[in-house]
Amino acid sequence: MYRTMYDETIDTRLEETGLKEECGVFGIYDFDGNDVASTVYYGLFALQHRGQESCGIAVSKTSGPKGKVTSHKGMGLVNEVFEPEHLEQMKGDIGVGHVRYSTAGASTRENAQPLVLNYVKGTLALAHNGNLINAAKLRHDLEYTGAIFQTTIDSEVIAYHIARERLNTKTVEDAVNRACQKIEGAYSLVVMSPRKLIGARDPFGFKPLCIGKRENSYIITSETCALDTIGAEFVRDVLPGETVTITPDGGIVSDLSRALPKEQEARCIFEYIYFARPDSHIDGVSVYASRIQAGRFLAMDSPVEADLVVGVPESGNAAALGYSLQSGIPYGTAFVKNGYVGRTFIKPKQSSRESSVKVKLNVLKEAVDGKRVIMIDDSIVRGTTSDRIVRMLREAGASQVHVRISSPPFLWPCYFGTDVPAREQLIAYNRSVEEVRELIGADSLGYLDIERLREMANGLPICTGCFNGNYPIAPPTEDIRGNLQ
Repeated sequence: MYRTMYDETIDTRLEETGLKEECGVFGIYDFDGNDVASTVYYGLFALQHRGQESCGIAVSKTSGPKGKVTSHKGMGLVNEVFEPEHLEQMKGDIGVGHVRYSTAGASTRENAQPLVLNYVKGTLALAHNGNLINAAKLRHDLEYTGAIFQTTIDSEVIAYHIARERLNTKTVEDAVNRACQKIEGAYSLVVMSPRKLIGARDPFGFKPLCIGKRENSYIITSETCALDTIGAEFVRDVLPGETVTITPDGGIVSDLSRALPKEQEARCIFEYIYFARPDSHIDGVSVYASRIQAGRFLAMDSPVEADLVVGVPESGNAAALGYSLQSGIPYGTAFVKNGYVGRTFIKPKQSSRESSVKVKLNVLKEAVDGKRVIMIDDSIVRGTTSDRIVRMLREAGASQVHVRISSPPFLWPCYFGTDVPAREQLIAYNRSVEEVRELIGADSLGYLDIERLREMANGLPICTGCFNGNYPIAPPTEDIRGNLQ
């Protein structure tokens, strides 16, 4: 997928479009007492596409002194933050890890996760994916009862509430449940206590979370691709509104007291369109098959005569193949992607002749010269990148460029973890499809019909708020930093 990081180390396509991915969480408990840090490392490596800003790992020995946690985190990619000596020093049979991009809170090392809390009942380590819509209020209430915050992220609000609830509950899982009843919005959590690994998913199921098993170890993580990477078998998804507690004595213990009626669930459809790795399955649905289906729908609903169908790497590729399969128009490769542009990438200055898009992407002239090309991409947010890629295809000799988008037009911001910007920054806001087509310079433009989205998710209930403004819960009036939305 065409991914990003914040600040001066940004993968420019997403900096320009404003669409950024979510975070990734990973937790493991080895019942045989083996060290797990290296496994967490490889799990995070598999989830790197979900966040390239910062990462971290925290581990503990369940047989050792209660509450002793070893952690390491920093800014950058997993293989930049962790050296072999870091992992060798991290001894423990239970651990959690996190890869992050910031949906709320600044891009600083202090905001990297997992968060580790020492409190009267022991120690908690927490990794969170998602955005809370009532974080600002909860934070304000905590501050006025004496809480001192070390970060600006809403994840710390969750950690504080778990710690506070633990003072009045018999078990840490009860504390997690009670804290989750106070928070609103999108969250998939992995919590490590001295003797338990806990996973929790919000009642709407915005963010994915699943359970895996490898020999005598259990894993809770964002995507099944992380299970495949470490050689674990998929057990099941954590259900929307479910809390699972994993211990050697009880195995997997489920609590569904927070669950909603199934028809009220609202998964983020962009997991299937864009965020997740194509080899993952989310709630029983293949991400790859979902993208193929999106391409087929585009071919059915927005046909056009052409010579070649191409995808914008990476998430546009499967949809382009689906368009080709449905239409009979040959599928080909038109773009060469530079896979070595990582954290150290310096964005060219505006005065520089180098195009920030061309640093990441170049066109194969031999593939498109003299041809009518259908270009499939996952989304158009601000439109600046689409304009440049269309122009690059024309400069390479394409006689026509027809753009097809495997999502509907963005018309509303997202408050649940997808960094869709304010309406005024969205190219489709207050513009017709024809006006957008003119702005990006395409010969034709077609979006995925919003009615097709649920079919993409095999009929599962989804959130469509960023397309039609119909949010499953009322949006916030301010974010974690107190800014008006």
